Amino acid sequence: MKGSPRRIELTLGYVLHHRPWRDTSRILEALTREHGRLTLFARAVRGPKAPLAPLLQPFQPLLLSWSGRGEAPQLTGAERASSVAALPPPLLLGAFYLNELILKLTTRHDPLPELFDDYHASLAALRAGAALEPVLRVFEKRLLEVLGYGLNLRTEADGATPIDSGRCYGYRPAAGLTCAPAGAAGAFAGASLLALEAEDLSDARALEDARRLLKGALDACLEGRPLATRAVARSMARRAAP
Repeated sequence: MKGSPRRIELTLGYVLHHRPWRDTSRILEALTREHGRLTLFARAVRGPKAPLAPLLQPFQPLLLSWSGRGEAPQLTGAERASSVAALPPPLLLGAFYLNELILKLTTRHDPLPELFDDYHASLAALRAGAALEPVLRVFEKRLLEVLGYGLNLRTEADGATPIDSGRCYGYRPAAGLTCAPAGAAGAFAGASLLALEAEDLSDARALEDARRLLKGALDACLEGRPLATRAVARSMARRAAP
């Protein structure tokens, strides 16, 4: 005998991505605090007369309800969890980058409340006027930690030698941080590593070293899968170059 459809009522979540489905519906990729990431079928939510159309957009905290037994249940309701300001347009690509990381690196139906809280806090920081790049770097660092691939920024790969703020280090995803000669190509400043550990990226060198280090760590997790938001950012940078 088949079980009754599972019903979830008013759980906190965000729409990460949506795409059209049939004439008036959408397929949603959502991140929820209690149930993790999941796919939802949303019927009759496209068009000017669809009451949920303005709600089912990225970066808005929502209370989502759904019902169904399969891997992709049907959305049965949505309402605002709170009233928040829209993200400024210059920050949207960075915010979509966060969404893409979550979509590429998390598993459906795996609750990660800490990740949800980090994502929620990142969006709140951007709305409050925080600089984009430090927010992205801190989220990347915390995402790796939640996924079990956190960087050891306190000691070298041997696990015993503390990172020295005055030295330089190389990094290999499979090994970790090892001391490198001063001025070595691609080396990271020890002070930058400690700043990233403390999540204080106010220094320009620390911010750039964090960007390079975290990109290497994330690329190892992505296993060659490209990120569309990175490609868009590169294209925009080329167009803006003199």
